[in-house]
Amino acid sequence: MLEKLAFLEEKYKDLGQKISDPEIINDQNQWRKLVKEHSDLEEIVIKYRQYKSAQEGLDGAVEILEDKDSDEELVELAKMEICELEEQIGSIEEDLKILLLPKDPNDDKNVIVEIRAGAGGDEASLFAADLFRMYTRYAENVGWGIEMLSANDTGLGGFKEVIFMIKGKGAYSMLKYESGVHRVQRIPTTESGGRIHTSTITVAVLPEAEDVDFELDMNEIRIDVFRSSGNGGQSVNTTDSAVRITHIPTGMVVSCQDEKSQRKNKDKAFKILKARLLDRLVQEQQEEIAEDRRSQVGTGDRSERIRTYNFPQGRITDHRINLTLYKLDNFMDGDIQEVIDALVTTDQAKKMAAVGS
Repeated sequence: MLEKLAFLEEKYKDLGQKISDPEIINDQNQWRKLVKEHSDLEEIVIKYRQYKSAQEGLDGAVEILEDKDSDEELVELAKMEICELEEQIGSIEEDLKILLLPKDPNDDKNVIVEIRAGAGGDEASLFAADLFRMYTRYAENVGWGIEMLSANDTGLGGFKEVIFMIKGKGAYSMLKYESGVHRVQRIPTTESGGRIHTSTITVAVLPEAEDVDFELDMNEIRIDVFRSSGNGGQSVNTTDSAVRITHIPTGMVVSCQDEKSQRKNKDKAFKILKARLLDRLVQEQQEEIAEDRRSQVGTGDRSERIRTYNFPQGRITDHRINLTLYKLDNFMDGDIQEVIDALVTTDQAKKMAAVGS
């Protein structure tokens, strides 16, 4: 491990010199790639330097202890320092093991979240709106930005589908575990008999595709414009502001009509399309990886039922890690960090076990 850390520190120094090179700065694509690589190594290098500093301190304290000429007071101080530094070094080593785990290249990216009502009719649509509110509240709590991309509302306060972007460093690393089927059990407001109803909602969390991820061939794109339709706005049925983009090789279609501007709708549609194409590429790559090397907390299977929200009992259960909390009201208000942290910790533990086996 120490050899690898020393190599990464040298690489970090080398990248620091390269990103200051005027020739490389002129090539913006290469410069952005190297800046990202340098940034990705920074946390590991800082932690490794802390480790080296603590180890030097420990070596110095041991020398004092072994020196027969050291006075008694100095020896006692050295003993205390050794205890503190050994504990500190142990903690740093554990941090370094986690930092050295293979990193998802998308972890630092913004995310595009797609929420769709599944089984359950109007109740599913209403819960889709509740999940949208939950994620936007969470994003606001951690200081991330939100951009609405597309919405197909029911007119009853629910969504058949809502797509939005959450902008913030590390957004994907936190929210990627939310992909899957979310099940809700509650008495609908429209249910006069008080019968508990079960509905499902699917959530897909996609990393935002950047220009460096892949190049979109515009010859493979068909763009159609049409008049908006839906619940409102002066532009509805008066101007061709809505945009439909088709990726011909995959048959993937994205439509946006929320904005009055055709250009804005086109920009949003392209964001969604690129994210979906990148996600498709990642899914195909994961299919080629052996089953035992995949993340085992369910970040990829869109059909997997990952969580149940039971309103009569005030309970949330995450089925992947067998975690149950009785704080549903707070959870629906965006207080979801405890579950996310548990998922991240479980994922890291399984990866560390796989590395050690």
